[in-house]
This record gives sequence, C-alpha cells and structure tokens, in this order.
Amino acid sequence: MAHLELDNVSAAYGKSRVLDGISFSVARGETMGLIGPSGSGKSTILRVLTGLLKPETGIVRVAGETINFGKPAEIRTLRNRTAIVFQQYNLFQNLTVLENVMIAPTKVQGRARGDVYSEAEQLLDKVGLADKLQSYPDELSGGQQQRVAIARGLCLKPEILLLDEVTSALDPELVSEVLDTIRELAEEGMTMLIVSHEMGFIREISARVAFMADGKVVELGAPREIFDAPKHNRTHEFVGKILRH
Repeated sequence: MAHLELDNVSAAYGKSRVLDGISFSVARGETMGLIGPSGSGKSTILRVLTGLLKPETGIVRVAGETINFGKPAEIRTLRNRTAIVFQQYNLFQNLTVLENVMIAPTKVQGRARGDVYSEAEQLLDKVGLADKLQSYPDELSGGQQQRVAIARGLCLKPEILLLDEVTSALDPELVSEVLDTIRELAEEGMTMLIVSHEMGFIREISARVAFMADGKVVELGAPREIFDAPKHNRTHEFVGKILRH
C-alpha cells in the first residue's frame, strides 16, 4: 500500500488551473523529488497535501485513507500526518530556538510541555544545534535557522515530511549543512516529498523523480532515467538546460 497517493488531482487559484490531473504515489519510507520550471505546480502539490488548497477534482489518500477536503476534521487529521518546511524559515524572532520548536506541538496539538521539551532537545541535537537551544533566530546563520525549521516540523511527529525549496534562500556555503540533515532523514526512512532546484541533491537522495510542467506530471522515473535518459522531449529540454549551468 502506498503511504501517499494522488489520483487525478486538479486544483486552481481562482480561474487559473495550477494542477491538471496529477497522479502518483509515494511508498512508505520513500523520498520522491519534484522538479520542473517555476509555475509548474510543484509547490501547489505541497499546499494541497497540507490542506492549504482544496483540490477541485481527484483523490488524495494517506496510508489508504481517502481525505475528504470538505470536512474540517479530516483537514486537521491531514495536517497532523504531514509537516511542511518552506524556503523562508518563518521563525518567531521573539522566541528562542527551543521555544520555536516547541510552540506548535504544545499550542496546536495540545501535547504536554514536558514531553515536547525532551523531544525538541533531541531533535535540535539531531540537526546539530544542541548548543543553540537558548539562542534567538537573529543570532543564527540562515542554514542554522533552516535546520531549526526542519526540527520544528519533525517535532510535530509527521508521517510525511514536505520540503519546499528549503535551500533556495541560503548562501551557497550554507546549503550543505541543510542537505546533510535531509540526507540523514532519508537514511532513517522518513517518507519525504522534496521540491528543489538542487538537481545534484535530488538525483542523489530520491528513489524516484517526477518532472512537472504546466500543472502536469510529464515524466516519472528513477533519477538515472530522468536525468540521463528522459523519454519526453520536454523533460530532455529542461534537464539539458539545468545541467549545462
């Protein structure tokens, strides 16, 4: 059974259709990369999977359970099963690193502060920030702030982690520390859907890669198939341009 499944999902912003019949599945513990030009619908998929955008048509299933986007209770359940990390860290500047990681599990999920405190400490140690618990965001580098954002997402105990261009706002020398964190999560078996323009990283970490254009999945396959021997002309054109630069 697929951990995550989209079946003919379409979505729009107003009159503009941004997803057009999207279908794919992600196995439990699999990392799937989403690549494609800007405006192709990659980030919109993540918005649907966190309940921020309701699909017009199609079906979304998590662990075989169909999500009814018309029921607020099911949207809340979906949000409890997924967590998203955006390219902008969105940390609270008036809270310490530890407080930033703890706030959603305690305030939104209503979990005991003592339990969350221990988990937050462990997660911050996991992402290499055990010495920054009482620091404030403006005392951290961009890479460190993004790792705090990843720890914050993991503290929600999601089944599926969604990563939306988490390195695009970073200076090049800070990218590797964030990618190392994501690489470790993949090795531990976290189910992940990653939107990124870091083609080398997507190729390395993904079990499969979906190339998107114009709101559609144009081609889906193993990284070597997508990057070395794409079957579709649109994929070939995109990959050729990206790898030349």
